[in-house]
Amino acid sequence: MAVELLVLHNISLPPGRFGGGCIERLFCNDPEPRSHPFLELLGGLRVSAHFLIERDGRTTQFVSCHQRAWHAGASAFEGRTGCNDFSIGIELEGADFVAFEPAQYAALAQLARALRIGLPLRAVRGHSHIAPGRKTDPGPLFDWHRFARHAELPADWLP
Repeated sequence: MAVELLVLHNISLPPGRFGGGCIERLFCNDPEPRSHPFLELLGGLRVSAHFLIERDGRTTQFVSCHQRAWHAGASAFEGRTGCNDFSIGIELEGADFVAFEPAQYAALAQLARALRIGLPLRAVRGHSHIAPGRKTDPGPLFDWHRFARHAELPADWLP
């Protein structure tokens, strides 16, 4: 199926903490539940994302853009359900009420420009837009206009 959608998320593990490698371990199915009580809740959880952009802008790819990642869950975009089937999931290390770093916006814009070259993308949405009522990310502090301007995205791509 053609990849038409970028889905933006935020993630911190444990919640509100940055760094430490917990996100990477989660996406590699090894969350080390003994390292923090919250991580015990994630035992057996199997999720993935195509990319993670850390607070300093470092970008890691976990899943090929030609493979499905399990980032969207129950979701819909323009009447189509199962957004994992036709989207790229980008996780920003952060939280709903913590501002994202300039380095993250720069890395995200660069990544989005590169993905536009190789994929038939036509829109970008937050997890909150494709799973309303269930998800809130990337959160109210995400600056959609800043991202779109730096990524050189068409205006009709935005939510």
